[in-house]
Parts: sequence; structure tokens; C-alpha cells
Amino acid sequence: MYENNFPNKRYKHTLAFLNKHISTSESILDLGVENPFSEIMKSNGYTVENTTGEDLDVDFQSVVASDADVVTAFEIFEHLVAPYNVLKEIKAKKLVASIPMRLWFSSAYQSKTDPWDRHYHEFEDWQFDWLLEKAGWKVKDSAKWTNPTRKIGFRPLLRYFTNRYYIVYAERKP
Repeated sequence: MYENNFPNKRYKHTLAFLNKHISTSESILDLGVENPFSEIMKSNGYTVENTTGEDLDVDFQSVVASDADVVTAFEIFEHLVAPYNVLKEIKAKKLVASIPMRLWFSSAYQSKTDPWDRHYHEFEDWQFDWLLEKAGWKVKDSAKWTNPTRKIGFRPLLRYFTNRYYIVYAERKP
């Protein structure tokens, strides 16, 4: 089902990390609209509810109203101007979140066709950990992986050795 290419490689790593920390008996609120990975979670036995596309910088209603055991946020926080705000509003005690890491050899992502599809933040791992800590979370586990491409050049070569994705499992501090 999962090949070793984008985004399947990312999905494979993300699902393995999720399975390591979250039981299928725990309900999940997945930040962001329904997407291919939320469907993968469901097909692997998870009960998943998604937010509906609201601007999570200013509208926290679906997060506040949720009684989910776990919140997941895969490739979401880099799109927010102020991810701290929604992180503070989460009631669940567990969080699994991934981000694309900032790469010194590549500028932040910005879609050429969709004005909303851009990265306001691309974090280094320590910056994301610090954000979570300040918002009341304790990182319990993390992982990183690369995102090689089949292109020729200096930057594609660097992608074989430079971690691009960072994922964390965190718990709400008491």
C-alpha cells in the first residue's frame, strides 16, 4: 500500500509513529479538513473527526468543543501565523503533530496557484519543541526523516541526507 515516495513515505512514517503511541480505542480530532491521511487513519481502525477548514489562528470552536482523547496535526502548524493560540486551547491530553523542518538550502514553501497554501513557519526541531513547551505540552517522543527526490542537482542530493520532517508525541503538562 505504501511506496517509498512522497507522500507515501511520509504517510508510512506517520502511521508507524501514531501506532506506537495511540491506541485505536482513543478518539482523534485531526486538525485540518478531511484528507488522504485521515482516511488512512480510519482504514487502520482509528475513530477520526476533522476540523472543517476554519481559520485555526482565530477560530478555536471545533477544538474547544471536541471531547477527543487525542489531537493530531499533520503538516498544519506551519500554515498558522500563531500556532501557540490553538495549542493552548486543546483539551485533549495527548498530541501527535508533524511539521516540515526548515531547510537551510531551500526557502519556505509557497504555492504558485493557491494563496492560502503557504508556510508562515518552517521550524527547526528545537523551535517546535519550545513552542509546544510554552503552550503547555511535554514532548515524550519524536522522530525525523528525509524526503529524497528523483531529481538531479545539489539540492536533491542534500535531501537524501537532510531531515525534512519532524513528528512528536506530546502530553499535556499537569
